[in-house]
Amino acid sequence: MDGMSDIFEKKCSLLITNLVVNGKAVDIFIDETGIIAGISENERVRHKGEAEFIIDGDHAIALPGLVNTHTHAAMTLLRGYADDMVLQDWLSQKIWPLEAHLTGDDVYLGTRLACLEMIRSGTTAFNDMYFFMDDAARAVDESGIRGVLSYGFIDLFNEEKRETECKTTGNFVAQVKSLNNPRIKASVGPHAIYTVSKEGLMWCAEFAKEQKIGTHIHLSETEKEVQDCVARYGMSPTFFLDECGILTPGTVTAHCCWLDEAECTLLKNRGVSVSHNPASNMKLATHRAMPYPWLSGAGVNVCLGTDGCASNNNLDLFEEAKIAALLQKFYWNDPTILPAHEALAMATVNGADALGFGTGRLIVGAAADIILVNTRRVCNTPLHNPTSNLVYSCNGGAVETTICDGRVLMLDGEIPGEEAIRESASFSALELVRRAQNS
Repeated sequence: MDGMSDIFEKKCSLLITNLVVNGKAVDIFIDETGIIAGISENERVRHKGEAEFIIDGDHAIALPGLVNTHTHAAMTLLRGYADDMVLQDWLSQKIWPLEAHLTGDDVYLGTRLACLEMIRSGTTAFNDMYFFMDDAARAVDESGIRGVLSYGFIDLFNEEKRETECKTTGNFVAQVKSLNNPRIKASVGPHAIYTVSKEGLMWCAEFAKEQKIGTHIHLSETEKEVQDCVARYGMSPTFFLDECGILTPGTVTAHCCWLDEAECTLLKNRGVSVSHNPASNMKLATHRAMPYPWLSGAGVNVCLGTDGCASNNNLDLFEEAKIAALLQKFYWNDPTILPAHEALAMATVNGADALGFGTGRLIVGAAADIILVNTRRVCNTPLHNPTSNLVYSCNGGAVETTICDGRVLMLDGEIPGEEAIRESASFSALELVRRAQNS
């Protein structure tokens, strides 16, 4: 690390040698604009003397940065605060009362902590929905990774509150656009059909269309959500959202545990991406696995999300990929469903497609969102099948270097300023609980 401290400060031309990509030994050259300019066994010769920094990959596996398509990032502050509870009790008795005391500073620090955790475990882009999102945007900007950010629109079927939520959403989208930061995009975030009125959903759909931005929403997480929707609107949640105009190629729907086959076909026809969140769904016992065979069979783009740290309780997408594969095999009683290469694609190229960030592939001309996975760890020994090891054997702890948009964010396990972020977030979490208990 001696003489390499400047590598964290800005984008610079990089030559990364001794890597493995798709089973082949290669070097990668990244130009000063943050674009992959070369991937081959000859890059060290071709670009000799050009690179500002040379990194020895030490035979690491190079992968595209992982993409987390459903988070509530600042909920890192609630990690371990409420576990082993029924979903509605968990929300109404613990989570919502604590969230009522959140401040913008809390969300900033919680999101900084989330970005730190994602960088350390190989995630370079995420799709977030929460509150005080101006502060979340500031955290993402400082962290160096990519974020699609949405304000959690909840009108509770109240007209006055709906007007407030519309205004807040509009202001946030304008604020993100004013940043002019290519790593940060805004989307519209209607929380769910049970917290947002039909009028609110229709406004969100029209606003997203007007602004040419995406939409992020929870869908069919529980059986009760489906039953209540049928009783209230005479149709399933997916068809109801379609009637409201929510389902578009820019929409990411999270959970989707209780879909039927007709709904899967509708999601495909509308170009919607589905975010699978197996750890959270299993922990909160939603009683049904997302129907991956129906979705993939229909041609839906299925990607991967962790949900928030209050219900997961981490942001490790390697772990999530393993859980996703195991849950699908177990639930459908078929060990061939969701093989390792499909699980890895969910965490990379499918996620990138869902968020519209880069290609999710290591190819010349793509933005350099690259992670290096150490092959000398015990979990990667032996290495009969690298894809199998990545999904079933190792976790985010095997990631040693993380690069986003050509900028080095972690090198050989070092992230500048990590301890200060961790300590500040820990203090913020304790103060949040203290305020809630004293109210």
